[in-house]
Amino acid sequence: MHQRKAIPQTIQIYLPHGDPAGIRMAEITTRTVRLFEVPRTLLSDFREMPESKQVGVYFLFGSSPEGRPAAYIGQSGNVGDRIKNHDGSKEFWDRALVAVSLTNSWTSTHVGYMEWQSIRRATAAERYALHNGNEASNPHTPAPLEADCQEYLETIAVLMTTLGHPVMEPLVRPAGSGGEDGPEMIFVNVRGAELRGYSTSEGVVVLAGSFGRAEAAPSAADSIRNYRQRLIDQGIAAVEGDRYVLLKDHLFGSPSTAAGVMIGASVNGRVTWKNASGLTFQQIEDRKLLDV
Repeated sequence: MHQRKAIPQTIQIYLPHGDPAGIRMAEITTRTVRLFEVPRTLLSDFREMPESKQVGVYFLFGSSPEGRPAAYIGQSGNVGDRIKNHDGSKEFWDRALVAVSLTNSWTSTHVGYMEWQSIRRATAAERYALHNGNEASNPHTPAPLEADCQEYLETIAVLMTTLGHPVMEPLVRPAGSGGEDGPEMIFVNVRGAELRGYSTSEGVVVLAGSFGRAEAAPSAADSIRNYRQRLIDQGIAAVEGDRYVLLKDHLFGSPSTAAGVMIGASVNGRVTWKNASGLTFQQIEDRKLLDV
């Protein structure tokens, strides 16, 4: 799976209409890619901008009926017109991210290749339910152009993640699973639950095979019960006998949410999660702060 090497970068975000909740334009200052974030309600405003007439790659974001983040990836010689067509044919999306060239130098070959690669990477990352019915085919792409497209895609991925849409970003892997520099494993073994996971800058990833009780505790908050059901509806978890089992690795927003949903009760994840040495999540963080 693709894993980017982290390097310091400067990103500039511009508000063309002065509204932070409106259209936003993002660039890495040393690159030639420009990314627009367009709320669906402002699509007509975007189509008045000259960049909407360019060749580009676009990403539509929304959610599936089960509540899972959803996306559609496409490309066009006129991205504004193409997205307008989706306004009537696709209901799920509420936001579009559109990538174009600052130099207006992309061709149909560029965007065809980038669409194909974007779908492949989004499928492998498994963060979003993709609405692409048929995976785009791999177009014949000369090696020099392919190398350029890979650089453009790296820029697009960084910009989209910065704007809150990590569709092509694989989950960080823990130490010992392909990179010894990854985060250390943490565990929960309480109340009939056996969980394995690791902490990232986005939250806590709980690994497939982890399990808790099939029935939530009577005192469990509705938010916990609803989260459990959503994971079942999305095919991420299942009830197997007296166990609530995670079928796929899943990113939770916090250690307490991760532990609470899997255990089926409100718990303090900062003391429930522990590493192999028995240090709690809180103690691990405290130790890191003392080392600074």
